[in-house]
Amino acid sequence: MPLLSSTFTVLDDLASRFAAESIFATALSDEGLIPAYSILGDLIGHLGDQPELEGPVKGLHCCLDRLLNEARPYDEASIVHLKALAAWLPGALVAVRDGHAPQPLAVGNAAPAAAVAAPVAVAAVEADQILVLDLGENRELLGEFHAEGLDHLDQIEAALLALDAAPNDRDALNGLFRSFHTIKGVSGFLHLTPMHKLTHEVESLLDLARTDKLQLTPAIITEILNSRDAIQEMMGQITLALERGQLPAKAVPVAHLIAAVRRLAVGDTSKPSAATAPAPVQAAPQAAAAPAPAAASTSDHAAAPAVAAAPVAAAEAGGKPAATTSSSSVRVNTEKLDSLVDVVGELVIVQSQLMESAKGLDAGGTSLARNLAQFGRITKELQHTAMSLRMVPIKPTFQRMERLVRDLSRDFGKQVLFETRGDETEIDRTVAEEIVDPLVHMVRNSLDHGLEGPADRKATGKNEQGRLRLAAYHEGSNLVIELIDDGRGINKTRVLEKARAQGLVAEGVTPPADVILNMIFLPGFSTAAKVTAVSGRGVGMDVVRRNIERLRGQIQIETVEGQGTTFRIRLPLTTAIIDGLLVRVGEDRFILPTITVQVALKPTQEMLTTIQGRGEVIDHRGKILPLHRLHRRFEIGGAEEDPTKGIVVMIEVGSKMYALLVDELLNKQEVVIKNLGAFLQDRPGVAGGAILGDGTIALILDPASLCAA
Repeated sequence: MPLLSSTFTVLDDLASRFAAESIFATALSDEGLIPAYSILGDLIGHLGDQPELEGPVKGLHCCLDRLLNEARPYDEASIVHLKALAAWLPGALVAVRDGHAPQPLAVGNAAPAAAVAAPVAVAAVEADQILVLDLGENRELLGEFHAEGLDHLDQIEAALLALDAAPNDRDALNGLFRSFHTIKGVSGFLHLTPMHKLTHEVESLLDLARTDKLQLTPAIITEILNSRDAIQEMMGQITLALERGQLPAKAVPVAHLIAAVRRLAVGDTSKPSAATAPAPVQAAPQAAAAPAPAAASTSDHAAAPAVAAAPVAAAEAGGKPAATTSSSSVRVNTEKLDSLVDVVGELVIVQSQLMESAKGLDAGGTSLARNLAQFGRITKELQHTAMSLRMVPIKPTFQRMERLVRDLSRDFGKQVLFETRGDETEIDRTVAEEIVDPLVHMVRNSLDHGLEGPADRKATGKNEQGRLRLAAYHEGSNLVIELIDDGRGINKTRVLEKARAQGLVAEGVTPPADVILNMIFLPGFSTAAKVTAVSGRGVGMDVVRRNIERLRGQIQIETVEGQGTTFRIRLPLTTAIIDGLLVRVGEDRFILPTITVQVALKPTQEMLTTIQGRGEVIDHRGKILPLHRLHRRFEIGGAEEDPTKGIVVMIEVGSKMYALLVDELLNKQEVVIKNLGAFLQDRPGVAGGAILGDGTIALILDPASLCAA
């Protein structure tokens, strides 16, 4: 069958690259062995129904594969075979393109064809090897590969979870193959042998699935996920080497994974490395979208032999070339980015100070006023642009939860339909990192305590498959994350009984429903009937609330017994700028985060009273709230002592409300958060500082620790 013009162009390019690699190949050396092996694999992938070409190429490919498996360099026979194929291939391609049969390959003194082409299906695997990193020569290439590799690992996990729900998703399969292919090629070029061998075996397994010779099963997907985790562990070793100069001291175990993948490739499922339960988690259609294909971008010159095949593979797999992003994006060190944000914050402060100074000059209507107004607009735009650089999609965070749901649902024997909404919602990078642990605890609790098992759900008339949804959306200047399940809900009666048993609630007293629900956030509080490996010790939900409050956020619970529970987290979009209410106490000024402020009022004498054991309180719409005087808390002289002449600000912390007495409300404004250093770092009630327009410093208050102290 004649070659198509487009296919011939691809094959001819690969043949030229292969010929270039063969020039430097010498016996008793492994120089160029892995790139040559990789190019041969690409040739096999593009030859299709061309047995007269495929046979000779596969023969040498198997020969080099055996050398790699045995960690041996080129020998005389393989060198002869290599150079013979490099000389024969261009003419053979032209002959087939023109519809003629190519001349047979003359290998000369190479090993017999039968021996060369012998498959190495489930060969013995050598011992695990330590990852060898040549930082002196390859530091820059390793850095670029590391960044690109982490992106590919995210895409691999997303594609595998999509395939777990829909095994026939061709887009996800092709994207998965491309990512492993790229990591394999570059790791081979950089002589990262254990990573290269593992990715090669997984790529071969995926190629069988792409050519419909193998059906993906949960066991296969689990093994590939395990392989992906091993690659990520090796990436972690590269991270330590690049950031701290700490070279790998121990091998990441991959030999058992290679053996398992090889067994699966030949249809042997008798010895999987990890048992899987028959209750798969399913991703909703929103989560099943295939990851965007990404071509490798390691080095324009040095790494070209190893990575140039990635766009070709993408074209062959997906029908069109993978889009490159080198012209539209650039990777920036996070320290430089944070430094830029800090400098812009300083610029905002200077702009406020200039505006304050101009007021004293009575510069209204002058060129100075116009210039300051223009400067203010530019500064504001620069500030928003700089802050947007810190924003990242929440999708990777949600993707990690999807993997967690998949694994835990199998452990619990539960069927779960996992959905995500608002994956592209953007959040500050720091907030995205800090919110992972709270979400992990919440997802574990939802799966363990919230969702019932299939039999229990069926007995109550529910679908055997439980539903768990993660959603994110913007609400004003805040980000809202919701975790919703359709499980058994929270039994408030049981929570109250547990609270009474622990002495948290007196007998005969029934707190409001929201107070009862928020008791699950108390340290050591758990209603679990038994302790499991996942939950039940009462050390999870208190961590959740503590971490969220550290981010200046709030968490709320809504539940209907027998129908499900919703956890709603409200967070600021960024940790660098706060939307605050500026108040005065004596001669000092403080900033209260507006996310906690409910209302401010001037109290009457009838609203104020003192209760023995509780101190000063205020009656606000029938609720008795403790009154905190800020001037006493911070020992400020000259402040207003009479509450009726001051202002009381109602703030909400968790499910509780408190009243703060201040002298005056000044204004509401955005301020840049400044670290106060070690001296005031652990001061209760203080979260940071901000420089105001007149150059003075105002403390940013932390309502949670302020009211708890």
